[in-house]
Amino acid sequence: MRHKYGQRKLQRTSSHRAALLRNMAAALIKHEQIQTTTAKAKELRPYVEKLITLAKRGGLSNRRLAHSRLMDETQEKKLFDVLAERYAGRNGGYTRIIKAGIRASDAAPIAIIELVDRDTDAKGQDSGPVEAETEEYAEA
Repeated sequence: MRHKYGQRKLQRTSSHRAALLRNMAAALIKHEQIQTTTAKAKELRPYVEKLITLAKRGGLSNRRLAHSRLMDETQEKKLFDVLAERYAGRNGGYTRIIKAGIRASDAAPIAIIELVDRDTDAKGQDSGPVEAETEEYAEA
């Protein structure tokens, strides 16, 4: 019996699992929709929803907690400035998981996890220091 067991291990060590969730949360906040396996999406949902709840509460201590869990300053800023305002009137349920079939290579079940009321222009965008560096090289 597996009573009282927490999350899925996802065939990873604890540090690898923490890094995976951190990177996937940053990608979901950035693009507002990502495609991944169903198990990873189900693990990511509470992680992201707790981050959005921290952002809604605001304050310096919650910003520091979110930074320790996200480790991405650009997405942290978007989380507190954009997403906190967007979901101010919503009591939870910030994400949805849509099953998207089976991956051809290894038959893994695939799902799309997205933010409810998402900005469709955010998908595929690249923001941050990478754009600034490429613009500087283009001018030179």
